Amino acid sequence: MRFIILFSFFGLLACNGQQNTENDSITENDTTADSIEIIDSSLIEEPVEEYIIDTLEQTIIDAGLVNIEDIDPSILVELRYSTENNFMEKDVYGHLNRAYMQEEVANSLAKSQKYLQEKDSSLSLLVYDAVRPRSVQQYMWDILDMPIWEKTKFVSNPANGSVHNYGCAVDLTISNLDGEPLDMGAGYDDSRKIAYPRHEKAYLDSGMLSVEQIDNRELLREVLKAGGFWNIQTEWWHFNRYSRSKAKELYDIIE
Repeated sequence: MRFIILFSFFGLLACNGQQNTENDSITENDTTADSIEIIDSSLIEEPVEEYIIDTLEQTIIDAGLVNIEDIDPSILVELRYSTENNFMEKDVYGHLNRAYMQEEVANSLAKSQKYLQEKDSSLSLLVYDAVRPRSVQQYMWDILDMPIWEKTKFVSNPANGSVHNYGCAVDLTISNLDGEPLDMGAGYDDSRKIAYPRHEKAYLDSGMLSVEQIDNRELLREVLKAGGFWNIQTEWWHFNRYSRSKAKELYDIIE
């Protein structure tokens, strides 16, 4: 009888040992499986930064102006006054980084973009500024500490209302599809006479502007003319769709 009891006891130990071994094996296998699990990082969504429409932009939208990129997504936009990369080295637009224009004017710009890309599909218009509310222009005017005659080289007197204030003007250049601008011989917002279209021949003759730089400027003017815009004679980058008087007749100024 004692033998039977001892046999049963050792048999029970053997069974428990086998179960423990199996459990340990299962646990080990589970741990191994977890350790080699591979997560495809491409499936992890990056957080999307929320775009904030502030009071300034809402004022523009309420006035009926349209985002240029909604009209033609292929047009590139780099609002210089939404950065510190401008002659004032100040961000004067805050959260605004979309370019808005009157809808008819935006459609005209899309026509110019189409003309350019039919001519050379490796190029695009690159917009530096579009509508500029008069409140922003007033701020720019006020912070420029220089005589009025000097200020007007950079900013139109807000008291008069500019074509930009009506959403009927655009500052822009031509770039490749990566946003690298063509060489125009003078930068955006350059107040020197080398930026004046009316002095191009003299600077070409002096060798300070190259044939390529002049050709690039002429291409920009050709492309914008196809959309109904014309260049002013003191800034190679500035084009109007309407005169100030016509813009005032057609639209309200954007304050």
